[in-house]
Amino acid sequence: MNEPDLNLLIALDVLLAEGSVASAARRLGLSASAMSRTLSRLRAATGDPLLVRAGRQMVLTPYAEQIRGRTQNAVFEARGLLRPSSAELDLSTLERTFTIRANDGFVEAFGASLIAAAALAAPLVCLRFVAKPEKSSRYLREGLVDLEIGVLGAMGPEIRLQALFRDRFVGVVRKGHPLEMEANVSVEQYVAFGHVVASRREHISGPVDEALAESGLKRKVAAVVPSFPAALAVAKASDLVALVPASFLLNQSMTGATATLSAFELPVKTKGITVSQMWHPRAEVDPGHRWLRGEVLGVCRGQVLGCGSE
Repeated sequence: MNEPDLNLLIALDVLLAEGSVASAARRLGLSASAMSRTLSRLRAATGDPLLVRAGRQMVLTPYAEQIRGRTQNAVFEARGLLRPSSAELDLSTLERTFTIRANDGFVEAFGASLIAAAALAAPLVCLRFVAKPEKSSRYLREGLVDLEIGVLGAMGPEIRLQALFRDRFVGVVRKGHPLEMEANVSVEQYVAFGHVVASRREHISGPVDEALAESGLKRKVAAVVPSFPAALAVAKASDLVALVPASFLLNQSMTGATATLSAFELPVKTKGITVSQMWHPRAEVDPGHRWLRGEVLGVCRGQVLGCGSE
C-alpha cells in the first residue's frame, strides 16, 4: 500500500489559498518550476486539475474550492500535534515567530512595550508586525497572521475576539494654538479652524462630521494623511486640528513626543471604540498563542490604565 506524501499537504494548502502557482512559490520559497512540478504531483494524487486557466488567470476547480477549508484545518491540526502541550511549554526555549496584523497607530503606541515584555519572558520569540490596510478575515482564516488587532469589522462569526481596551477620539493642536487657551472648546470654535484627517482609505468624513451635521455645522478638512503619527506631525507644524485616539496620544506623551502638542475633548458626542485582538479558532488552545494573547492583553490594559485613558 503506497502511503501519500504528507509534505504535499502544506503545498496544497498554500496553492488553494493563493490560487496562483507564482504566489504559492514565493510564499513557500520555491522556484516557479519547482512549484509547477509540485502542482503536477498534487494533480496526480488528487485526480483533479485543482487550478485551471481562465483567461489570463488561474482559478480553483469546484473540487479545489470544496476541499479548501478541510485542507486548512488539516494543516493546522498537524502543526498543533507537533507543538508542545501547555504543560510542556517552556518559554525560555520557545523559538517561534508570531505575526501580528495591526495599524501604525497601535504599533507606535504599544509595540515597544509588547516587544520588551515578550523578550523578557521568551527571549527566542520574534514578533513580526505587518500592515493592516483594510479589515479582512482572510489573513486569520488562511493562517497568514496569528493575531489581528483593531476595531471589529466584518470578520465572520467564527473569528474569536477579546476586548483590549475602550478608547475615544480627542482633538489635538500645537502648543500656542488659539484652541489651547480654551478650557472647553465649543463646537463653533472647533469648526472655525481647518482639520487634518488620518485615514488609510482616504476617507474625508466620519462620526465627528455626522455629529456636527446634526447641529447644522461642517468642518473644513484641509488635508488627509494615512496615519495618526502623520496627522500629529501636520498639527504640530500648522494651525490645523488633528483627531486621534486618546490612548495613542497618551502613550505618545510617555516618551515626550507630544511636548509641543495639546489635546482637548471634542465638543460633540461620538461613540466610543473598542480595540480588540482577534484570532482564528484553530489557535484557541495553542499554548504559545495563548501566551501571546495574554501578553498583548496585559500590555495594552496596563499601559492604557497607567496613562489614565478611559
